Amino acid sequence: MKLLRVGTAGAERPALLDRDGTLRDLSALVTDIDGGLLADAQALARVREAARTPETLPALDAEGLRIGPPLGRIGKIVCIGLNYHDHAAETGAAIPDEPILFFKAPDTVVGPDDTVLVPRGSRKTDWEVELAIVIGRTARYLESADEALGHIAGYATSHDVSEREFQIERGGTWDKGKNCETFNPLGPWLVTADEVADPQALPLKLWVNGELEQDGTTAEQIFPVGEVVRYLSHFMTLYPGDVINTGTPAGVAMGRPEPKPYLRAGDVVELEVEGLGRQRQELKDA
Repeated sequence: MKLLRVGTAGAERPALLDRDGTLRDLSALVTDIDGGLLADAQALARVREAARTPETLPALDAEGLRIGPPLGRIGKIVCIGLNYHDHAAETGAAIPDEPILFFKAPDTVVGPDDTVLVPRGSRKTDWEVELAIVIGRTARYLESADEALGHIAGYATSHDVSEREFQIERGGTWDKGKNCETFNPLGPWLVTADEVADPQALPLKLWVNGELEQDGTTAEQIFPVGEVVRYLSHFMTLYPGDVINTGTPAGVAMGRPEPKPYLRAGDVVELEVEGLGRQRQELKDA
């Protein structure tokens, strides 16, 4: 299924994108697309049954309708740094022995086509297309990557916007360069795990002002999806509605020769993960 949330920010309602590309209203079946729904097998079964006969659901007019983040009330966003062989190489970083972790606050999440704000004082705002994991079952001390895959509700396209000066040159942890407002567009859809045959075979692409900048594949991940979830479950409990950003392939501005083409107000970024939908953001000054 392709689940999404539509409407004005803060007042989104649950929806389904059916097999013919028609938006269908799920409001009569569920109150929201969130961790509560993902953990409720009976509620999910009702949605799946409706998806098999989508004509029973009211159609929504997509014209002018904002698409919000596909997940409401996100618990936490755990991010994996330097998780692609080619990205580590372009930045001159050593391949990590274990996953590098940092967090983004849930309030950084915006819709896939919402405005991204360049922070005040920023000189090095950068792009990162990523595969996002959405947790569907509580995960703690998992024993194997295969077991971990069974705790995933689905996947989404994520944009891990980053301010490199704040992240690397201002001391402390990476988090200060990752948590500026609007720094995590998510969506358009939450695609359930049963529709993603192999999360390690997904192309990712990103364009800036129409120029292709990132063109990679999740096959390049150092720590694959199942291993990431297994590993994290030994350091924290993962709950339904938690999100994991799994890293970005090569092609970021930080990896380019000087002058590096960092983002500025007026730029347009478009990105996609195959099968998980496309995003488009115009940048403005905060």
